[in-house]
Amino acid sequence: MTTYSALTTMPGEETAIALSEALEALQPEPTGVGVFEMEDGSGLWEVGAYFDEKPDTAGLAILAVMNGVKPFVISEIPDQDWVAHVRRELAPVAAGRFFVHGSHDADKVPENSTPLLIEAAMAFGTGHHGTTLGCLRAFDRLIDDGFMDGAVLDVGCGTAVLAMAAAHIVSQPVLASDIDPVAVDVAQANVMANGLDNQVICLTAAGFDAPALAQAAPYDLIFANILKGPLIRLAPEMSAATQVGGKVILSGILNTQAPEVVEIYCANGYNVIHQDEIIEWTTLTLTKLS
Repeated sequence: MTTYSALTTMPGEETAIALSEALEALQPEPTGVGVFEMEDGSGLWEVGAYFDEKPDTAGLAILAVMNGVKPFVISEIPDQDWVAHVRRELAPVAAGRFFVHGSHDADKVPENSTPLLIEAAMAFGTGHHGTTLGCLRAFDRLIDDGFMDGAVLDVGCGTAVLAMAAAHIVSQPVLASDIDPVAVDVAQANVMANGLDNQVICLTAAGFDAPALAQAAPYDLIFANILKGPLIRLAPEMSAATQVGGKVILSGILNTQAPEVVEIYCANGYNVIHQDEIIEWTTLTLTKLS
């Protein structure tokens, strides 16, 4: 069955959210609507709607004009078994001692590695993206440098792959939070598939805004693989939640954005101990000085 997408971009989160809500009233109704901040440093937001039948092009044009945004780009999406496609395209990923794989590659897990199972149907945050891979490599380095235990939080956890990596190392439960309840459901499913039910606690929270996160602070390690904007906004809260001498691993940062993030975090009591680049993405490892 052929489906359809309608996409546009605009500055401003509020405008993007308002447009996404208006899209839900279209006939035929979209099967899904999404709002995403672009990762190219432009400050733009993408709004997308997906339809099981050809959308109302006139209605989309009116919505674009009313909201002062570019016309929607409408595309046909051919029918495809996306899970099978992802399985073919996503090879296992090794990041130091960690080995991220799907169930179809379970027989390829090397001896003495730490396996992290992420199913193809839940493929965002698999370790293939430079940000996730960078975080896993940074964590592997911290372990080599002596990190053994402590309180760990994964902010914006996505699939919870980073939280699960930490759960294999530390003795106490790792907290994994995300602002998106769907992401939290995915995280929980992955945690269960990896047999880590009692070692990773998944919860919905915006930043550090949850009683469970406050109760577990201060943290010895915080992962935050999100985007530059949220990282900068969260810097004061993250600093308050980090143990003196504790570490944070930050990613979702374009190489060109790294100096600004470093400046903000240094102003909030951190010092950079490692800065790694994978293609256009930077991963920062910092320690809390005061």
